[in-house]
Amino acid sequence: MSTVEDTQPLISHLVELRDRLLRALLAVLVVFLGLVYFANDIYTFVSAPLVDRLPEGTSMIATDVASPFFTPIKLTLVVSVFIAVPMILYQIWAFVAPGLYKHEKRLVMPLLASSSLLFYCGVAFAYFVVFPLVFGFFTSIAPIDVEIATDIASYLDFILALFMAFGIAFEIPVAIILLVWTGAVDPDDLRQKRPYIIVAAFVVGMFLTPPDIISQTLLAIPMCLLFEVGLFFSRFYKRPDEESRDENEEHSQG
Repeated sequence: MSTVEDTQPLISHLVELRDRLLRALLAVLVVFLGLVYFANDIYTFVSAPLVDRLPEGTSMIATDVASPFFTPIKLTLVVSVFIAVPMILYQIWAFVAPGLYKHEKRLVMPLLASSSLLFYCGVAFAYFVVFPLVFGFFTSIAPIDVEIATDIASYLDFILALFMAFGIAFEIPVAIILLVWTGAVDPDDLRQKRPYIIVAAFVVGMFLTPPDIISQTLLAIPMCLLFEVGLFFSRFYKRPDEESRDENEEHSQG
């Protein structure tokens, strides 16, 4: 009898998790259906940083028969996921919120909102700052007898990797706040290790970006600045031990 009673909460949690995942997927699907008609326009917008810097008389090419159709669709699907990120994070929040203490709820909701905003900022920084510099550099150093004709699928893979790299890198303040709040690290220790963290930022930039010094530097510098931002705000998110202890007692009594 106890085994059946123990499995009922697990089943209810799994059902709720399924419902939350379906709602997140539905949000992505709704956004995708609203954008798919403009798939080619979206690709034109995303490819502008390279197209505007191609030599006169050249253009992007499609080396695969199906690329002109599938590449814009793939980009539109990724854009739909990016746009639906707040809804996806909200579903995650709604699933875990009942098991959180009061002070944990006060922390998680601002972090979810700020993580979405920071991710969008990272993507925007890559598009408006990094892409023009990187593509301008690449097209300017090409040998005279080499005609630049970038494949649209290769270009999409390249920019998506940069979008993800910069989007994740801009989450550094959130990661630092969480580490400090959980007690995994101490802000004073992080300040003392600042020189090592700066070196690590350039190493991470080397692995997350294409093999050129411009994009590596343009990723490492924001990472260092965002580290300082996270270090500053982490002072306000130290775990309240006494409040946590009181709420633990309330839960145990309940």
